[in-house]
Amino acid sequence: MTPEQLTAARDRRLDDLLAGGLRVLFCGINPGLMSAWTGYHFARPGNRFWPALHASGFTPRRFAPAEQEQLLGLGLGVTNMAARATARADELSAEELVEGGRLLAEKVALYRPAWLAILGVTAYRVAFADKRAQVGPQQRTLGATRIWALPSPSGLNAHWTPAALAEEFGRLRSAAFAPPRQGG
Repeated sequence: MTPEQLTAARDRRLDDLLAGGLRVLFCGINPGLMSAWTGYHFARPGNRFWPALHASGFTPRRFAPAEQEQLLGLGLGVTNMAARATARADELSAEELVEGGRLLAEKVALYRPAWLAILGVTAYRVAFADKRAQVGPQQRTLGATRIWALPSPSGLNAHWTPAALAEEFGRLRSAAFAPPRQGG
């Protein structure tokens, strides 16, 4: 792809990968230009989403972005906090993230995933006005949907190593696919 094609992808929107009954709905901050151009979530080769999904046990092998539809069969979906594509997430305004959080809450109310995994704790803090949020499970819920803030898998988030990212994804996977507790 050419620089002109990437530039032309700016402000495009990317379709959600959603269905009812999901165990985890992953929510990126917003689509990158390569994702908007290809139509696939987390399409930039340096993005660590697909490797972290596999390394954490969510997928049986490392999927390519073009195989994203297979996630639905595993009980996983993908959406974004802000819909428009940018080269960097820091091009979004706080207002866009807050509005994205409102729209995300509507999607969650409609599809009711067991877990919402927001890929970017800073975006979560802004969207849901929770300045103290840390990576991990959150106190807040959206209806019955629990929330887990994950680090952004962007290659720009280099202080989270691939191993640490996979470990945090694995913590979420363990919680999302844990057997139900027996009453007692």
